[in-house]
Amino acid sequence: MRHKLTLAFVTALAVLPLGSAIAQVGESGYSLPLALAVKAATNAIATCASNGYPVSAVVVDTSGVIKLEAKGDHSTILTTTSAFRKAYTVVTFGPIFRFDASSAFAELVSKNPNGAVFSTLPDILPLAGAVAIKAKGEVVGALGVSGSPGGDKDEACAQAGVASIKDDFASLR
Repeated sequence: MRHKLTLAFVTALAVLPLGSAIAQVGESGYSLPLALAVKAATNAIATCASNGYPVSAVVVDTSGVIKLEAKGDHSTILTTTSAFRKAYTVVTFGPIFRFDASSAFAELVSKNPNGAVFSTLPDILPLAGAVAIKAKGEVVGALGVSGSPGGDKDEACAQAGVASIKDDFASLR
């Protein structure tokens, strides 16, 4: 009898943390559809290309996992890496420091005397060029862009990409 009670107790404890972890990823359980990730990234790349900037774009989910990586025509090899790191920074630190664009984090880091330590963390890149993707006010991912001559231009293209899918969220649950 005691063995059954202990087994039931351990099983209950093992299940509880799983529920808590799921709740931390998103409040509604909504996830970004691949089709919208493709549309946002494609529009970001096209926006930069129309200005003469060969860039790459990466979309990550709320856990920082790559949903889509798109290397734009004529973009250089490291643009996908830096686009990922910018997007990862937005979903990792955005909820903590309350920002939706990596430029806000870059500014925060530059003003903090200990800000350089953030650059030593894995996959964190405090540079402009990424924005949060939101559905009904909830962050569901981030779009990072890299390759233009300046993070402000990357971020403008990322904003254009996210703006291109804004109306698509209304039709989703």
